[in-house]
Amino acid sequence: MTSSSNSNSSSNSSSTTSAFSAYSALVPYGWDDAWADEFAPYGAEGLLPGRVIRVDRGQCDVVTADGLVRADTAFVTPHDPMRVVCTGDWVAVEPAGNPRYVRTYLPRRTAFVRSTSSKRSEGQILAANVDHAIVAVSLAAELDLGRIERFLALAWESGAQPLVVLTKADLVPDPVTCAHLVRDVELSAPGVSVLSVSAVDGDGLDTLAALVCAGTSVLLGQSGAGKSTLANALLGEDVMDVQATRDVDGKGRHTTTTRNLLALPGGGVLIDTPGLRGVGLWDAETGVGQVFAEIEELAAQCRFHDCAHGAEPGCAVLAAVDSGELPVRRLESYRKLLRENQWIVAKTDARARAELRRDWKRKGAEGRAAMEAKRGRR
Repeated sequence: MTSSSNSNSSSNSSSTTSAFSAYSALVPYGWDDAWADEFAPYGAEGLLPGRVIRVDRGQCDVVTADGLVRADTAFVTPHDPMRVVCTGDWVAVEPAGNPRYVRTYLPRRTAFVRSTSSKRSEGQILAANVDHAIVAVSLAAELDLGRIERFLALAWESGAQPLVVLTKADLVPDPVTCAHLVRDVELSAPGVSVLSVSAVDGDGLDTLAALVCAGTSVLLGQSGAGKSTLANALLGEDVMDVQATRDVDGKGRHTTTTRNLLALPGGGVLIDTPGLRGVGLWDAETGVGQVFAEIEELAAQCRFHDCAHGAEPGCAVLAAVDSGELPVRRLESYRKLLRENQWIVAKTDARARAELRRDWKRKGAEGRAAMEAKRGRR
């Protein structure tokens, strides 16, 4: 029995090693032993592994060991935005055919998801199998810390490690001022590295390249944040188109219109994305908690376990605000993102929606009772 088991184990190990070696050309795109294991059943069916480097209009470009192929995604559920093929996916693609089809995508390790603008409140997957989420923020405009916190909540929720890159640092020549801006962002991004970078003079690029040389990184941010310029600097060539930003507000038009996956010369791969105007949360309670880790820690010290940090006695969060330890802006941003996330979850989950309504009714009744009591004391 043991001999047979060892034989099977050896056979499986040999098969995986063989599959990994056969597709070693995919290593620069992130192929590893674990992906070889996941793909093994599809390889037995004669399908080829590949990584999606671009998706548009129901088709995608897939890099395979045999080169770049164009494939149709019709076999993968087309009407669910959470299950469509997206940039960064590892897929099983037909070895030949006209058209050639993607048969399935391998289970995702991570997924960057935001809510859609549709009334159905669906989730939209923007990139898959990402290790580092680079939030690009331009220093050409006033910092919007609330938007940075929003991006970071989605990044943490995705399973990737966030990194904030303050671009166009050459526009802030005073090092003291630049250091203050970096510090402001660090206080809003606990557990996240914050790096100022200039693609013009190269400051910070070596550090950034060293951080993203392993794994997959996705570039996120608004239009005009300098994502395409940053991508070109990391790639060492002008691959992505760049357009000038408006002087009046530092914003730009969408230079990148699709999500593109590119292999970096120093190792690792980079996904450049279009500028995101709307960044809606999608079931990101854990991510919000990580962005506001200091508030979560304070909340654990409140007298009541269900403290809403409004007017309850013994609230450690409000005490921190009163003492100046916690900025009011941080607490307001925390409340806003939690409310938004709670609303999104409630719209898609009947049980959560019912609990939310009960909570609203309870709070409303408590508020009315408090008002009546106050009137009675007059």
